[in-house]
Amino acid sequence: MSGYVTLTGTNFEAEVLESSVPVLIDFWASWCGPCKMIAPFIDQLADEYTGRIKVGKVNVDEEQDLANRHGIASIPSLVVYQGGNIVSQKTGAVPKQEIEKLFKSFI
Repeated sequence: MSGYVTLTGTNFEAEVLESSVPVLIDFWASWCGPCKMIAPFIDQLADEYTGRIKVGKVNVDEEQDLANRHGIASIPSLVVYQGGNIVSQKTGAVPKQEIEKLFKSFI
């Protein structure tokens, strides 16, 4: 698979809040059709921006606490963190260019 990290309640602080690069988080679920539609885009961006951003994935079924902390009501939801803070977010299946716009100005 691609160069992303699976985020959990256990590693969230170290992987996201303490990250030295922006972190794109994909909140998804295995049963979500739109999540499957954007998954290849997320994987491509993880590869294209290796070292400049970190990509994390949160399975909302397995990590309900993380999803609740972020107020995730619909998936896919994309959240970008920089310096331990949320700097942009978008919900729904969007083209690769729209996903890239979420973090590009922060690298």
